[in-house]
This record gives sequence, structure tokens and C-alpha cells, in this order.
Amino acid sequence: MRRLLIVALLASTAAAPPSDPAHAPADHGAAPAAPAADAATPAAAPAGRPVLPPFAATLAQMPIVTDSRDWPELSEEAAWDEIIHAKPETRQLARWHYVGSLIRRGMGAEALGVLETMESDDEDLALVAPFQLATGAALVMIGHNRDAVQALSLPELEGNAEACAWRVRALAGTGDAKAAARQINCAVPAINGRTPQERKPFTLAAARGAIAIGQGQPAIAWLKLFGEQDPQANLLRGKALLASGDPAEGLFRLSRAELSGSPEIQAEAKLAHIEGDLKLHRIDPSEGVKRLEALRYGWRGDEIEASALRLEYQLALETNNRRAALRSAATLFRFYRPDGDSGPMLKQIQTWLAEMLAPDSGTPLPEAAGLYWDYKELGPAGAEGDALALRLAERLQNAGLYPRAAELLQYQLMQRRQDVAQGPLSVKVASLFILSGDPVKALDTLHATEQASYSDAMRFDRKRIEAVALYKLGREDAAMAALDGVPGGSGVRSEIHWRTRNWGSFITENEATLPAPGAMTPPAQAIVLRQAVALAMLNQEAKLQALRARYGAAFKALPSAQAFDLLTQPSPTVDPARISAAMAAIPEASPTGAIGDLMDATSSTTG
Repeated sequence: MRRLLIVALLASTAAAPPSDPAHAPADHGAAPAAPAADAATPAAAPAGRPVLPPFAATLAQMPIVTDSRDWPELSEEAAWDEIIHAKPETRQLARWHYVGSLIRRGMGAEALGVLETMESDDEDLALVAPFQLATGAALVMIGHNRDAVQALSLPELEGNAEACAWRVRALAGTGDAKAAARQINCAVPAINGRTPQERKPFTLAAARGAIAIGQGQPAIAWLKLFGEQDPQANLLRGKALLASGDPAEGLFRLSRAELSGSPEIQAEAKLAHIEGDLKLHRIDPSEGVKRLEALRYGWRGDEIEASALRLEYQLALETNNRRAALRSAATLFRFYRPDGDSGPMLKQIQTWLAEMLAPDSGTPLPEAAGLYWDYKELGPAGAEGDALALRLAERLQNAGLYPRAAELLQYQLMQRRQDVAQGPLSVKVASLFILSGDPVKALDTLHATEQASYSDAMRFDRKRIEAVALYKLGREDAAMAALDGVPGGSGVRSEIHWRTRNWGSFITENEATLPAPGAMTPPAQAIVLRQAVALAMLNQEAKLQALRARYGAAFKALPSAQAFDLLTQPSPTVDPARISAAMAAIPEASPTGAIGDLMDATSSTTG
């Protein structure tokens, strides 16, 4: 809140003449709401706000801060007096002096507010090393350590002692204590130049870095700055003593930190204690995993949990506990930025998933489906991921678990985004939704994955499935429209007409699919016999006799010969009993293959 207030005051100061009494120091505690809103969107400057001269080049030419004593030492009143009485050409300089005084006093949030105002008037300031040094320092003060590391990464700041000191803190704050250790030699002059009280957070960060690279003794020496009752110092002393080969004293110091520290210190001390017990073989890896899980149950959401998860994963690897390793790695990837070893970790997880989900793995189907769903975002990408998902979906489909299969493949489908591989996957997913009795979701899937880059064959496959979904929703006209211009569409149309008993339309569509006389497969027999039923129902005797003449010889040796004979016998009237008996003898093989199976699915959704 104070940061917004400062930004608002600086913006309003820039908008008014220096002599405006509204900007006197006495009014600093009562900033109106309107300037604060402007501070959130600095690009939209109020009308009348002067355009300030560029300041980036001027700042770049000024001596850079290399020591904490280089930051200006100004009182609040003196800093504001300079700002209020500054002319447009000196206003940015006055603001810069104020930033330095705020950093010197440890007021990071307030400093960021001023820096944002400065940058809104001159975007080139983001390219200037002193400005980024101030930004990085302010970000460290408010705990935004990753952003601080980025701000302090300019090449010009590489050997700057003050920048190195802030980088030590920032890197230690992100959990990368080894990287922090590499900055210590550069940072020592700037750290030592501070008062003992100011030096403490930097010393703690440096001690963490030294411990991370196994330099316990230097860390212990630095920690003499702190009293024997200081919980954070005892935490680091314990870690340093373990690293330098004094386990008994190290564990004792950790126990003291567990008793008297803040919840965060207690959690880190417990983690260090577990690490120490494992290193000294006081507990085995399986017991270590249990203790780490118990620790994470009560402490979540920061680098302590991330460190616990990394240790948990390593212990699970040692004991070949794949389930525990998957749980640990999944949490790391979901909630933290994995470290440099994330590549091998991900590869190992993907290999395990593929093995555990393979049809011959022995993993029960419900368990396999649960594993995939729990860790689906860790699975392989591209064609390998598609193959893994399709194998599992096929097992679910064979077991009649169509909704589970559809949901599983839909996740894989949507990960494809605009990849052309969405085409075949979309057909499969939509088909599974139809089999699940949910044609609405089938249509949604097809519409959500529409692309202009599909081949004609793929577009036609999708249109056929779309037609089936529309038919299942009772939208016969829309289904027919979807099949316009689709090769082989007459077969699907005739299937729909057959099921809706639209005999006249069926005869027209089915006629185009009649097979040549000769060897008659079950689907070919069904096409001919269905045509005979439709002709008989409409009493089209002449066409019926032509059908008998064309296919009579081919049916003589087939099990369906009697049905064909009954349907095509000359008869002046329709005999329902004769037709019913013949229909029962028609081969069950649908002329449209899988499309027929989809049409047979029971719908749970109506439209």
C-alpha cells in the first residue's frame, strides 16, 4: 500500500508545477485515489503531465554503486524536498536520489514504486546497469528472488561487488545455494563494508552457499556474527557441522533450531535432520521417504518442500519405488521449476510410465488408467505420447469403458493444439464419445479441433463422424448436409435411411453401393438383402425381380439364400410376416463397418 502511495505521489508531482501547494510534504499521507490508479498503468499519463527529458544516458554516465555506502543517505523530508522543487530536467535525478536513500534504509517496496515511475517516463532505464542494480536490490528486499536474479544479470554488473552481494542473497533465496557460493568472493568487499546488523542477511546467504559446496568451516566462522540462541544461525551451524564432519554437534544444533525457530526454520531444520540421519545411516531410505512425506504433509509451498521432494525422489530411485518417485517428481514439475537435472528425471519417469502402462505389464486396467490420469502431464510428447495414450484407450474401449477412454484421449488431443495430428485423434475421441452415449461431446470435440490444414481424407473422416453424432441427436437433415460431397457418403446416408425406415430415400442411396455379382461377403449380402426389403416394402415388383435376376445365382450357396428367395419371390402384395422373417436372416455385419457400430450405440443425450 505504501508503495502505491509513493508511486501516486511521484506521478502527481510530475503532473503539477513544483510550486503547487498540493505537493507539500505535509500532505504525503493523504494521496487521492485517482493518482494511485494511474500508477498501476503508467503508460496512460494524465493530461498535462510533462514529458521529461531522457535520463538513461545520464544515469549510465554516473559512477555506479559498488558499496552500500555509495547509496545516497537522505532523510525522507530531504528527498521529498528535492523532488518537489525539481525542474523537469532534474526530476528524474531527484527520484534517483530518493531510490538510493530508500535502498540504504531497506525500504524495497517503496524503492520499487519510485523505480516504476521513473521507467514509465523513460523506458530506456531498463537497459542501464545502475537502474537494474537498484531494481534487483529492491526485489531481494521484498522476497522476489527469481526476478532479482534476472535484474542483476546484466554483463556490466558481473564483477560489481554490490551487485554480487545482492546476487548472493537472491540466488540463495531461490534455493540455488551453489550458484550463490560462486558469487561470494566478488561480494565480500560489499558485505564487509556494511555494519554488523546490515551484514546479517548477506552473511546468512553466504553461509548457505558455502555449505552447499561442502565448505562447512568458513560458514561456521561467518556465523560467529550471530548469538548462540539465534535459531537461523543454529540451523546453518547444524548444516555446516554435518558438512564438515561433526555429526553429533550438527544434529544437536538442528534440534535447537527445531525447538526455538519460526515454523519455516523448524521445517528446514527437520529436513536437514532427515538428511543427516540418512547420511549417517541412522535410518534407511524407506524410512527417510516416510519422514519426508510426513514433513511435506505439514509444510508446503516453498524451497523447503522442493528440496524435500528432490531428496524423496532420489531415495525412491535407490529403493526402486516407482510409485513414490512418480509422486515426488510430479509434484516437483507441477509446482516448482525443476533444477538442471530435470531432463534425466523426466526421461526416467516417462520410461516407467510406458512400462507400467504396457498391455503386458501386469498392471490391472483400473490402476493403469489411474496412473496415466494422475501423471498424464509427465508423459511423453508427440507420436510417442499418442501411442501410449492410444494403447491404454484401446484397453479401456475393449472393456466397454468408453467414457474413461474418451476423457483420456481428449487430454492428449488438446495437448496437440494446432498440430495436424489432432485430425485422427479427434476422430477417435469423437467416436468414443458417441459410444459413451454422448454425441454432444463428440460434436464439441470436432468443432474444437477444426483446422484448415487437414487433408481431404481427414476432413471426410471427420464429416462422417459428425453425421453420425447429428443422427444420434435426431438431427437427420443436418446429418445429411454434413455428408454433402463426402466420398462414400451414400453408404452412411443409406444406413441412416435404413434405420429411420425411409424406404424411398434408402433405395436411392443404397443402389449406388450395390456390389457386383460374385463372391458375396456378409456386408455385401446385407446391402443386397436390405435393398430387397425396401423394394418389397414399397411393392416395387419390377425392381425386385431385376434384383432377383442379378443376384439369384450368387445367393444359392449362401446361408442367407432362403431370406433372399423369400424377399424376391413374385408377390402381388406386401407380406409382413415374410419380410420380417427375411430381415431376421440378414447378416449382422453392417455395410458401413465401424459407422454402424457407432449408430448402434445407446445415446444418453438428446438434442
